[in-house]
Amino acid sequence: MSKICREVITLQLGHYSNFVGTHWWNLQDASLSYDPDIPPGEIQSDVLFREGQTLGGNITYTPRLIAMDLKGSLQTLRQEGSLYDNSGDTSAISWDGSMMVHEENPPPKNVFLEDLDKLERGDILAEADFSTSSRNHFKSAYGKRTHDANSLKVETVNNQLARVQTKYRLEGSVKVWSDFLRIHLHPRTISVIHRYNHDGEADRLEAFGQGEALLGGSVLEELDDKLHFFVEECDYFQGFQVLCDLADGFAGLGSKVTEMLQDAYGGRGILTYGTVPITHRNSQTPIKDVYHLLNCALGMIHMANHSSFLCPLTLQSGFGLRPTSPVSFPHLNYDPSLWYHSSSVLSLALDTLTAPYRLRNNSIPMWQLADSLASSGRKVVTAYGAIPFPILPGSSLPEALSAHADSPPWKPLSTCAVADDGRCYGQFVTLKGSGGQKLTSSVSMETETPSPLYNLHSGEDVLASYVRSFNPAAPLAVQLVSSPCKLTPPFPQIFNPSLPDQVTPPILTSLQSAPTMDPWLSELHRSVSALDIRRLAPSFLSQGPEMEDYSEALEQLRQLARKYRDDSGGTARSSSEEDDED
Repeated sequence: MSKICREVITLQLGHYSNFVGTHWWNLQDASLSYDPDIPPGEIQSDVLFREGQTLGGNITYTPRLIAMDLKGSLQTLRQEGSLYDNSGDTSAISWDGSMMVHEENPPPKNVFLEDLDKLERGDILAEADFSTSSRNHFKSAYGKRTHDANSLKVETVNNQLARVQTKYRLEGSVKVWSDFLRIHLHPRTISVIHRYNHDGEADRLEAFGQGEALLGGSVLEELDDKLHFFVEECDYFQGFQVLCDLADGFAGLGSKVTEMLQDAYGGRGILTYGTVPITHRNSQTPIKDVYHLLNCALGMIHMANHSSFLCPLTLQSGFGLRPTSPVSFPHLNYDPSLWYHSSSVLSLALDTLTAPYRLRNNSIPMWQLADSLASSGRKVVTAYGAIPFPILPGSSLPEALSAHADSPPWKPLSTCAVADDGRCYGQFVTLKGSGGQKLTSSVSMETETPSPLYNLHSGEDVLASYVRSFNPAAPLAVQLVSSPCKLTPPFPQIFNPSLPDQVTPPILTSLQSAPTMDPWLSELHRSVSALDIRRLAPSFLSQGPEMEDYSEALEQLRQLARKYRDDSGGTARSSSEEDDED
């Protein structure tokens, strides 16, 4: 009997969120298998993907996704996609007079997109490249699903792309997220906001109030239509995962979208991940830095109010006006200046963070994950990740964790520092890619071991015992997922050469709600409150919100910080400090 599928709808709001989302969907696509002889994987793909049918009767398999971006952000990608391509159909033309046709050359495609086109046509699938069984498998699937989303997911296609991976150095050619998108999208997926431009200095979506004002008229009608389409075909719909840019005007749009979702689907999970690209010194003007900070603060408080939880995702070390050093990982060589690189790192984290509610067996529903972390109104949570967390050949999970006995191996993915005082309100830790690894030690019980981890009998016990050594009294849930992230082109080659090329080592993530959020949120509140917004950014208020609403949002941010205050010591502050804030 098949397991119940708790469907999830994904919304991606903003250009950087679409960067992260594109890498993330490419990872999901690479893990799909259409070989009937292979048992279903532990990740239930139908949670995210929907099966449909073209007008020609071909079966399609596309993301249950709504992606919003600005005019000029798609480049070579057609907004309606190509699954229902009727560009060659002229039967509807009834004009008998003369016509003048103006053609504009489309933007050039990079080598990866050109190869995808060739794969669809079958031009580079030389029969000599494959065994007889592989050729037959590919011909059967491709011939049956011509111009079908599944045609790009057949395993032989992945192998062919992997074979030529060394020539996909896209760092100089990726301008927008569609430059490395490897899957077909449903015609109802993409929404383009034509009022604002992606490029140039004019008509930019820069301020929170601009984004708030967008969710009205045709934008609202289009979004509502797309939501109804995807929701109504779900049988056991569990909720939404929302990726939204925090640093620009999309923060205002995301605030209104999550409010709309809460009003219409309040009983479902709304897990919001606020994405922020790395800000580089001298890359922005002072006024843009101010806008960046204001958008982050307002977007965070409003989206937290309307979501099951809000988790910022960024490789920046802080949200302040002064750019800080980006987060570094010991086994990654990524270029922080490239969105193509930084978004790929966040996509690996997101793949692991979201795995618990996408499992075929023993999945954790969205609402349960949120309730375990966002108790007592603490609806902003932080993410941490060890990307990757390698286990050396011949080693074991106890040995790998024991090497980090003094502090956890993960790095901040939400700018919030790792807690060092052992206090935590709730934590959910996931290790993805544990399959094929030695999860327990093989030493005998009589042998003296350097750590109690060596004496445990399951990987879950090992991981839980390790985490509790830092947070002994905190509520904790752990999840081990055997299948790793499968890296296929065009994922950038950011892993150290000593690590495997196609399949990543394990990735370890932690979602936390902890007292460290008090000083973090309080510092954000102080930074914003110190700004003379009427003098520094009068245009920010002229586009909304009203000054009264702005002041109320700052007060909500201050009150939110207080909810994380632990008066048992350490993070509790003096009454004079509280009076300073008041």
